[in-house]
Parts: sequence; C-alpha cells; structure tokens
Amino acid sequence: MRRAPRFWERGRGGIAAPVLSPLAALWAAVTRARIVRGRAARVGVPVICVGNLTIGGTGKTPAVLAIAERLQARELHVAVVSRGYGGRLVGPLRVEPERHRADEVGDEPLLLAASAPVWIGRDRAAAARAAVEDGAEIVILDDGFQNPGLAKDLSILVVDAVAGFGNGRVIPAGPLREPVADGVARADFLLAVGEAAPLLAEWPDLARLPRLEGRIEPLATGMPWAGLRVLAFAGIGRPEKFFATLKGLGAELLRTRAFGDHEPYSGPILERLEAEARSLGAQLVTTEKDAVRLPDAFRRKVLVLPVRMNIRDWTPFDAALAPLLPEEGDDG
Repeated sequence: MRRAPRFWERGRGGIAAPVLSPLAALWAAVTRARIVRGRAARVGVPVICVGNLTIGGTGKTPAVLAIAERLQARELHVAVVSRGYGGRLVGPLRVEPERHRADEVGDEPLLLAASAPVWIGRDRAAAARAAVEDGAEIVILDDGFQNPGLAKDLSILVVDAVAGFGNGRVIPAGPLREPVADGVARADFLLAVGEAAPLLAEWPDLARLPRLEGRIEPLATGMPWAGLRVLAFAGIGRPEKFFATLKGLGAELLRTRAFGDHEPYSGPILERLEAEARSLGAQLVTTEKDAVRLPDAFRRKVLVLPVRMNIRDWTPFDAALAPLLPEEGDDG
C-alpha cells in the first residue's frame, strides 16, 4: 500500500478532500450496505474483533499480541484469524513461520504466528471454523471490524490517540474506512493508544464506549541503542512513530527511509539501503513487521527494534470477557 497522502492528516487544508467528498460518500454508502446485508456466521466459540476505522498505523498488531497474551495467561487456547493481507494464499490455512513467507500469508500473520496460532483466509468465517476444529477455545479476529462474515462477541476499536481519525473524512477524501459514527455504533470497546483525553474531546461519540488505554513501548532486550549510528527504514502505517522511538532510545538517526505499509522489499531497494548504510557508516534498523518481509540473507544484516503494547488497566476488558467464557468447572 502506498503512503497516505498528506491531505488526509488532521488540520490539513487544500481542495483535494472537498473535491473527493462525493466519492467518499459513495464509499461510505457501499461499506454500510455491505455490513448491513452481510450474514454473520457463528463458529461455536467467542470471537473478539480487534480493528480500526482508518487505514493502517493505529497499533492494531501490538494490540492483538497483547490481548492474545492476556487470554493465554488464563490458559485459554487462542487462535488469531486474519485475511492475510499482502499474501497470495487464499486459505484457510494455518500459518507456519518456519515454512511460510510474508508474500504468501502476509507480514502481520507471520509476525503474530510467533506468539499464537494464526489462521488466514479470504473467507474469515471458514478460517475461524478451521481454527476451532484445530482446538481454539477463543478467536481473535484481526482487522475484521468492517467484515460482516463472522459474528463478533466483543469488538474493540483501536485508535491512535495522536493521529486520531486524520481529517475525519472517508476514503478517498480521508483515511476513514467508514464514518466514525457508523463504526462507534458497532463497537463495544475503545482502545486508545496514547493519552485518550484529547481524542475524546475531538470525537465525543467515543466517550460512550468502555475504554482501555495502552502505550506502545520498546521491548527490553539489552541492546545498547544509545549512540548507535543508524539508518532506520520502515514500511508501516506510521513510520515516523518508529523513527521517534529509536531517537528516544538515544540512537543517532543518520538517515530514515519510509516505505508504504506492507510494501515488498525488492532487490534494488535492499541494495540501495545497504549501500547507503555503508556510505554513512550506519547500522540498518527496522521493525519486526518489516523484518519478516526481508530475505533471510538480508535480515541477518539488520537490527530489529521489537515493541509491545502495555495496557494500563485490564479490568474493563476482563469484566467484558467474563460472560463469554464458561464458569470454572463447567465442562459443557
């Protein structure tokens, strides 16, 4: 996916967004009709949907990882179901990190599969059924908020509290997949990534939702980032967040290179990155999601900065989850 146009950002002026508003209205109407007319399948276990209203960059993947770990801590057999965006395989199939590549199953499923079983499929309901047959007791639907094919028991809306909803307009006039009011009406929870207060002030509709607050933080690995001369590159929703994190750790950013979200790394791109790093005397550094898209030989030349989401207080989530799970000792 190409990088988002600048006029999608909050506070940007210009005529592009107003000119594209008729197409945005058509997009919103088509999305609304598709969701309303969809037939949501039940698969016999609770389904937790983790999604967003914008295209990329909200922190959804770290949120899925955090929720999976929370469920696994309760000794639940968790499976993640994903469309497998960026991969060519139709599914349903279980992602095997030692066998599959990002161009087959998508970069996010490959990354998630290191922590929990992941099933991909264009048909999300079929992938969920396969996960249940494989032993899943609870399913996390990754990025399925606008997908009507699978019934959701708990829908969590992930929003970057800094970026918010950009200019507040629907594709192609802005970054929204659907109008905010439509999405909030179907959501059960808000997961604000960052300080929620400014977000709630700008979008009062969100205040009706129970709320979790999370922060994406570097994983402590013992790597001495301070003073390290780096060429940082990333093809994620908001590469600038990654660059800022590295800078905050004390790394010396000699150069940064931003690519489109999920963009494949071709041979010429990798050769150029390596040549630039060599000329600068810099170490190549990237994200975990980018790393799974790199060829093995090149990956060995690159340092990876892992991040995880820290949820401030899980209490509201645990309370909402309780009615979905069988009572202890209930073997039915």
